[in-house]
Amino acid sequence: MGHVTTVEDQILWDKWIVERSHTACDELIRRYMPLVNYHVQRISLGLPKSVQTDDLKSHGLIGLYDALEKFDPNRDLKFDTYASFRVRGAIIDGLRKEDWLPRSLRDKIKKIESTTEKLEQQYGRFVSSDEVASKLNMEPEEVEQAMTEYYASNILSIDERAQDTTKDETYASLIEDKVMKSPEQYSAEDETKKELARVIDGLSEKEKLVVSLFYFEELTLTEIGQILELSTSRISQIHSKSLFKLQQAMKKML
Repeated sequence: MGHVTTVEDQILWDKWIVERSHTACDELIRRYMPLVNYHVQRISLGLPKSVQTDDLKSHGLIGLYDALEKFDPNRDLKFDTYASFRVRGAIIDGLRKEDWLPRSLRDKIKKIESTTEKLEQQYGRFVSSDEVASKLNMEPEEVEQAMTEYYASNILSIDERAQDTTKDETYASLIEDKVMKSPEQYSAEDETKKELARVIDGLSEKEKLVVSLFYFEELTLTEIGQILELSTSRISQIHSKSLFKLQQAMKKML
């Protein structure tokens, strides 16, 4: 999501930073709006359909304007990078205040997790979303979407402000970072990587490609759809199915 700075861009930045020109601010917001859309699409992927995209964009715009207000051009930091943190943070803050994960969905997730665990014990292997859906009389897409939303809720949870600290820190920032690892930790980490690689290797070629383009190349679902000549909704389905398989493997390892 890089933004190439032109002479015209620099003139706008000078007018905004020196003169606080409202016209320059409006134009900069228009030019960086693709960055807001990028984060909206990635975050909305795991959210319920009841969450309106326009609401996410509104939160993102607040973050973008906040970034413009607080950006220091003298620091060795690109505006795109700084704004990305602000935009994503503003969207997450907005979602958290709205309590977007309803109780009915939480109940559904519990049923899916319980059924998945029972089937894995019964079959002695990872189970597919189709098998879980069949057991619960649900559609596979419904199972995948619910677990994707659950995955997103966990991401939001570790971004919340920690309760047991006087500083403005998130739970993620308080996770202990142990530089020196024990032989057991190295072994467990190595096994985790091998198992995850095995699960990814078991994905279909299209699933592998979607996972690679989304998580490693950081393309949006729409961009991936254009590359594979498929609709955005179809790419979303492929992503959800792939994520369900990976989630089961990671949950087992953790």
